[in-house]
Amino acid sequence: MHTVKKILLASPRGFCAGVARAVKAVEDTLEIFGAPVYVKHEIVHNTHVVAALHQKGAITIEDLKEAPEGAVVVFSAHGSPRAHYVEARARQVRLIDATCPLVTKVHLEVQRFLKDGYTIVYIGHKGHVEGIGVLGEVPEAKIPVVETVAGVAALAIGNPEKLVYLTQTTLSIDDTRAVIDALKERYPQIVAPPLEDICYATTNRQTAVKELAKVTELVLIVGSASSSNSTRLMETARAYGATAYLVNDVTALDPQWFVGVATVGISAGASAPEHLVQDIVEHIAIEGVVVEDFIVKPETMKFSEPLELMKIRAELNKNQA
Repeated sequence: MHTVKKILLASPRGFCAGVARAVKAVEDTLEIFGAPVYVKHEIVHNTHVVAALHQKGAITIEDLKEAPEGAVVVFSAHGSPRAHYVEARARQVRLIDATCPLVTKVHLEVQRFLKDGYTIVYIGHKGHVEGIGVLGEVPEAKIPVVETVAGVAALAIGNPEKLVYLTQTTLSIDDTRAVIDALKERYPQIVAPPLEDICYATTNRQTAVKELAKVTELVLIVGSASSSNSTRLMETARAYGATAYLVNDVTALDPQWFVGVATVGISAGASAPEHLVQDIVEHIAIEGVVVEDFIVKPETMKFSEPLELMKIRAELNKNQA
């Protein structure tokens, strides 16, 4: 029998506006066109979300060649290299672009800063699909990627007069700040993007987890191992003094974690659906356990649906009129 007396649910947690938009884009595309709909890369990095959409007729692919010519294809929330858009046009697929608008912002910054003669340094995880898309915006620019302070020391870019850093949207705020400080120390002339690239949802969820970690002994982060922002939440909780685990769902819980623990905090990555959080709460909240919302910052951001879906709806409405 565990000793938990209280569960604190971090707010904000779970789906961000970009994820909600992307998932709904796949659902709406299936509703309009019927199955199958092909999704290039996992629409978001959560195994439960991907599996649920698969049951409805969404087929995840990694290469556009896996989709027949003329098929309906949704590009994932993480963004895609420019070459993939060219390939989609060549294969005459019906493309629905569900890239998060905040990721698109970084793609546009790459174009603008290169046009203005800047050398760009990209702060991000090497090989992450979001970074691949950003760096693929202008591949000939060969933009260097740094993950750590040590990576800054290893940069071989000379000392360009016009220099800017851009970042992956799902990074650890604290770790990224250390990398930025190292860049500023080595390159005093380096400038930041006009608005911070780490997205509001990543920032808000990390801020909430920092506060949660201060008042709980154990923090559970609901999310898949492939989710960068979920992993950063777990690391943030640990950095602020709590024992923390990343759990894909209720089946990942270990009873030993709760021995001697009175207060448990729960949050969820930006791609984790709320029902997974509630499953865990129900599992832990035996009689007498108090469940409270731990509200750090209200979140009201919403994004409009992809432009392609707006156009399709307009066509359908026009034909029905």
